[in-house]
Amino acid sequence: MPTPLSARTIAVVKATIPALETHGLTITRRMYERLFQNTDIRDLFNQSHHGETGSQPKALALAVLAYARNIDNLGVLTGAVERIAQKHVALNILPEHYSFVADALIGAIQDVLGEAATPEIVEAWGEAYWFLAELLIGREATIYRDLASKSGGWNGWRDFVVESVTPESEIIRSFVLVPADGGPVLRHEPGQYLGFLLDLPGRGVLKRNYSISCAPNDRAYRITVKREAKTEHPAGLVSNWLHDAAIAGTVLKVAAPAGDFFLDRSSNAPVVLVSGGVGLTPMVSMLESITETTPERPTWFVHSALNGRVHALREHVRNLAANRDNLRVRIFYTAPEAQDRVGEAYDIPGPVTAEWLVANTPSEQATYYLCGPKSFLASLANGLVRAGIPAERVRFEFFGPADALLEEPKQAA
Repeated sequence: MPTPLSARTIAVVKATIPALETHGLTITRRMYERLFQNTDIRDLFNQSHHGETGSQPKALALAVLAYARNIDNLGVLTGAVERIAQKHVALNILPEHYSFVADALIGAIQDVLGEAATPEIVEAWGEAYWFLAELLIGREATIYRDLASKSGGWNGWRDFVVESVTPESEIIRSFVLVPADGGPVLRHEPGQYLGFLLDLPGRGVLKRNYSISCAPNDRAYRITVKREAKTEHPAGLVSNWLHDAAIAGTVLKVAAPAGDFFLDRSSNAPVVLVSGGVGLTPMVSMLESITETTPERPTWFVHSALNGRVHALREHVRNLAANRDNLRVRIFYTAPEAQDRVGEAYDIPGPVTAEWLVANTPSEQATYYLCGPKSFLASLANGLVRAGIPAERVRFEFFGPADALLEEPKQAA
């Protein structure tokens, strides 16, 4: 554990809360501008979360504000620290990288606040930053050790070969990956993701995370990737390259499984797996794991797609559920087409709602796992909590920084 923060530092940091509420996003944007002047440091980050969408600066602004508000009660941020540590491991962030962020953050505070950034404020935020950094470095060191010590585990980037490519819909493909060294793979937790490093011609180094869409095993991983429409936008560069250029034999650099969103396999209590679009990928991993290891567990697989043309893994999920009384599948199409027949391609027209989930699943006992687009998650996560489902039984994964998905400020932070 790092040395506890001084009472003086805590008081000064809390006194900066109004300034952070007003200028937090400007500070984090300026921080990344400073940080990315170093191309080696820039290449550590997933650039699809920066640029036009600005989702990462917004998420960091919320995180910094939450840290200031709770600096005298850091226990409430334990979940946030774990999520950040898991993301850092997938990006292969190391202790020596933290000093660059410290310099960029303090410099940004001084740039934005000007004379209001007194020496006392700069010193306090420097101490507060390194306290949090040491917590993260310690947790990340533990994760790295655990990954390296387990059968099939590794640290850093490991070469994997694309064994096969399977079209799942008009816009989604699955890629089965096996280690180039012929060794086993680490058995992931159902719901976790892999980190990828790609050096694309004319684009430079890019990093992405993709959820694993198969059950844990010793031989291979499967990822299921949607082709993003905006090919020139950072978010679409890698997905389009995978769809267009990744064939059997392609070698990819992969980080070990990471993420704190995964199926609780210590319980046989009911689970409801709810997904929208390509958000079904971690849910299929969970579903496969349940059918293989605990088929008696009451399970609802609820998926929302636009229509049959873009609905991935439909037959695979139907086959997993066939002749299993404890497993129920319900498919929603928000814009069904003429060839999409109710009772065959899908079950219910329209969007999944929290009201439907509460009325049609065991809401008194079940844990809800959610994954999908931001608006989908925000609607369902907030709706379930408003309906009285305890927050600890509403778990979600979001493809990007999970900023402001929940209305309750502590959860949002």
